[in-house]
Amino acid sequence: MRIDMSTFSSETDRAVRTHPSFDDHEHVSIYRDPKTGVEAIVAIHDTTLGPALGGCRMWSYPSRHEALDDVLRLSRGMTYKNALAGLPHGGGKAVIVADPRTDKSEALFEAFGDHVETLGGRYITAEDVGISDADMEIVARRTGHVRGIRATGLGDPSPYTAWGVFCGIRAAVRHRFRRASLEGLTVAVQGLGHVGGRLAALLHADGARLIVADIDTDRVAEVAARCGADVAPVDRIHAADADLFAPCALGGGLNAATIPEIRAKVVCGAANNQLRTPGDAAALVARDILYAPDYLVNAGGVISIAPERPGMTADEMKERIARIDSTLSFVLKRADAEGVSPAVIADRVAEERIFEAARRKSA
Repeated sequence: MRIDMSTFSSETDRAVRTHPSFDDHEHVSIYRDPKTGVEAIVAIHDTTLGPALGGCRMWSYPSRHEALDDVLRLSRGMTYKNALAGLPHGGGKAVIVADPRTDKSEALFEAFGDHVETLGGRYITAEDVGISDADMEIVARRTGHVRGIRATGLGDPSPYTAWGVFCGIRAAVRHRFRRASLEGLTVAVQGLGHVGGRLAALLHADGARLIVADIDTDRVAEVAARCGADVAPVDRIHAADADLFAPCALGGGLNAATIPEIRAKVVCGAANNQLRTPGDAAALVARDILYAPDYLVNAGGVISIAPERPGMTADEMKERIARIDSTLSFVLKRADAEGVSPAVIADRVAEERIFEAARRKSA
């Protein structure tokens, strides 16, 4: 691991290594550009399967500790997501500690691109929460290690993420309720951003009744009007009277406080790292709530940006992403057979693929 942080003390190295979310990451770099004031953290978790691929998130973290926690957890999640999706990539992630509503500038994104370039292709970036495809186009001025732009694929990955989650939801509904569609079911959607808003439209078109929540009241009003949805408070959407709960905001929302209050029988959404701790998966099983592993169902975006060059149409990509349905069905059936959480099975399958790749390399 390398700590690249010339403007901070050596205590940072210890802070990273002793952080509870540190999982033997291959690389962590913390960069601060004195001209723009941008502070970014890049974490590369594992490159056994290939260069680390994962988006960049821009968020106003209350503290550097929380920013570090997010990037460490997200990068590990990308290792498992890419493995389960069958991609030739390891897991990495970046966070920019800034307010995406007020702090964006060309200089900021160029500085971030310069830092990505110093990693020599070990980390490939893309958009995530708080970042748009236009922002990534600026990053691409300074580094070629960018995906999700027109030069390297189909552009904005969020429609493909939403499509993959929708395919996962239909698989989970078929498994739990023995239904071929969402007609007559109620879905509570938490978070209506690039992915959540598109997911809400897909669910509405498939016949679901929606309950929605987001910190952006204008966005809530727009989705509610377009989809005929009911509105719930952001801090209570998890407890809505719904058949399925779709977390599409930030991670850690499934925890000791919220799980006892969930009324839905299925949890399947786009948010990364939905489980606050591994024990929360067992808590969902104990309450007879089917949990669709987040990194399995939200892989549509990373699948869409993985190709280095354009060549696949949007419809062809959607067909490829629809395989999330069969992968989730396999995981759910194996979980039932072994009497464990689907989260355990998803981890096992991903780890089996990484282990096999490592074995082939060493042979």
